[in-house]
Amino acid sequence: MTQQFYVSPEQLMKDRADFARKGIARGRSVVVISCADGIALVAENPSPSLHKIGEIYDKIAFAAVGKYNEFESLRQAGVRYADVRGYSYDREDVTARGLASVYAQSLGAVFTAEQKPFEVELAVAEVGPTQEEDHLYRLTFDGSIADEHSFVVMGGQAEKVSSAIEGGWRSTLSFSEAVRLALSGLAPAADSGESAKPMPARALEVAVLDRLSESTRGSRRAFRRLNDADITALLA
Repeated sequence: MTQQFYVSPEQLMKDRADFARKGIARGRSVVVISCADGIALVAENPSPSLHKIGEIYDKIAFAAVGKYNEFESLRQAGVRYADVRGYSYDREDVTARGLASVYAQSLGAVFTAEQKPFEVELAVAEVGPTQEEDHLYRLTFDGSIADEHSFVVMGGQAEKVSSAIEGGWRSTLSFSEAVRLALSGLAPAADSGESAKPMPARALEVAVLDRLSESTRGSRRAFRRLNDADITALLA
């Protein structure tokens, strides 16, 4: 009978965390920015169908980095949670905070109980009537949840992108200015001494949560995904 090697709980958790961080860092970055017009979500994503950004409910959006099959299963579970809660109670009872709490419990349970943790990082965004009422929640692979302000950057070279965006963020940004600011952080530089190369629209995934969707489009659904022509026009 073979005897299993003993691994301390601290070492086991550290190994799982390092494994998940490496997987997330290999992905391309995603940026979520709160601005005057609403919330802009920008991802470096050349795939036209495998989305990193999606709609959860009327005024709530989801963004993720990491393994697609893992964060897509979480997105679908979030949609089911929101639909059931909105139908059972009231549409106003579906909030980003409630959804983020459910995600945190799921990620934490997988991290502690399963052999392999989820290699994902999530952002849940809810647009409010005013910018002060916007909610941005960031969730990591171990179930940790943080209430962010102004913007969220995940995946890839997150620290570098975050530093570039922090220097240019202001509360009066429009959607076009917020997208341009996100691109200034995402655009790769060929060398340290050269200027950043502009990214083509086909290499981007962009969506917005429109703060005034009910008055401008007559719809509670604030989420709107932009196609290549919309992105080009927005940046022009």
